[in-house]
Amino acid sequence: MADLPTHTIVFEILTRRPTKDVGRSKSVCKQWYALLSTQDFVRIHCSRSVVSSNQRVLLIDDLTCSVRPIISNNNDYGPSSIVTFPFHHQNNDVSILSHLNGLLCVCLNHTYELLLWNPTTTAFKRLSTPDSHGFYINNLDAIGLYVDADDDYKVLHIKRRSGVLGVYVYSREVDSWRNIPFITRQEYLSPHFNWSAGTFCGGTLYFTVCECWIGGTNVVICFDVNSEQFKEISFPPVPSNGMVQGVLVNVKNVLHMFASTGMFEMTIDLWTLQGDYWIKVLSCPPIPPISLSLWEVVYN
Repeated sequence: MADLPTHTIVFEILTRRPTKDVGRSKSVCKQWYALLSTQDFVRIHCSRSVVSSNQRVLLIDDLTCSVRPIISNNNDYGPSSIVTFPFHHQNNDVSILSHLNGLLCVCLNHTYELLLWNPTTTAFKRLSTPDSHGFYINNLDAIGLYVDADDDYKVLHIKRRSGVLGVYVYSREVDSWRNIPFITRQEYLSPHFNWSAGTFCGGTLYFTVCECWIGGTNVVICFDVNSEQFKEISFPPVPSNGMVQGVLVNVKNVLHMFASTGMFEMTIDLWTLQGDYWIKVLSCPPIPPISLSLWEVVYN
């Protein structure tokens, strides 16, 4: 081991080790700490961690926060382990807004502050600033977490305030917020439209924008994370005779949507995005409405 170059140890061995082992290795020496903190190491470690055996589910309910491994061969959960929040919190006070490669963007509901949090290492970073950046209001704002071409982790914050829309980007590398332009239809600024959290897939963040009314307008807003340009694409051609909701999912870097329609019974169809067009993959029979009592995030 003494004859192995440091670069080989770090990039060929430690990028294949669990996150907790990497965290402990940072205390070996200053050189290791610097190498293990680089964006190149984070990128390679994440890419090698995205396998089914590393997937976890983070569950937050009214009383506890826990992590459970996913058992892929029978689609079940393994034993849970309790996660202690490293920041001040109260019961049912933390909302998960976005997740990527094990990093979560969360909101503290009593202060409206945004934080980046790694549940595995317990490290976190407050994103709020004295000039009002980094504060989130439920039902008005939308959040997306992504990585750009320079491997910089960023947060996109879309804010609706009194009919005015502002778009802000936080960079973890430079630790600051900046405003970017976004011209959209005026009606999307209304609280009658619900914006989803952003789903990162193939260098683009996707948001569903759905009108609350039956037969209302439903679209998908796309944000190219490298050019920082927005565009609008159509929603899947679902029936408009009931409430419509779209849940976006990244499956092996291909965007999918579970589109549900209906009132007392829901019909759910699975669609996949090819270019700017949706292709139906699967149709499910009508099912009763489902209510969830906890936050659930699958992460690596």
